[in-house]
Amino acid sequence: MSATTPATAPTVISVLAPQEDVDAIVAFVAGVQHAQQNALADDFLDGFREDAIWTTAHGKRLTGLPEISAFTRKVLPPQADSPVTATYTVDLILFIRPDVAAVKIRQRPATRDGAFLDEMFHGQEDPSALVAAHPEAVPGTPTYFLAKDDGVWRIAAAQNTQVFDVETLTAS
Repeated sequence: MSATTPATAPTVISVLAPQEDVDAIVAFVAGVQHAQQNALADDFLDGFREDAIWTTAHGKRLTGLPEISAFTRKVLPPQADSPVTATYTVDLILFIRPDVAAVKIRQRPATRDGAFLDEMFHGQEDPSALVAAHPEAVPGTPTYFLAKDDGVWRIAAAQNTQVFDVETLTAS
């Protein structure tokens, strides 16, 4: 599989979730991927509510759009020249209410030419040495809590977590 392979449809848990909301959430996450891959801070920040809470993969808590913005404008621009980027696939959407959804995302590190870096862990009995030697290859498993305000889905809260669980990390 390459980094450009289209995603499969996400699992949706809900009562009567309209397909247009599922499609809008998948498109929202694709927009996050595009903004991240191209280091577009303004596009990335447009996806947050003013009162959002964001926790980075390394545990840094950011509260409110001004704090998220300051952090993003510091760390995102240098990523434009990085040989490593990431893909984002919506795995699961739980509609908590019609206007609130918890979204589970599979985040895979990839080279700019489309090779998935996390494949080195697949089938390994003990990937700890590889994780230590190649931290850039560790995938993520973000959860976004999206709220639909005035017809637009935005991040209200998010937790971006790296995958260190051996069973998850080594599965194909």
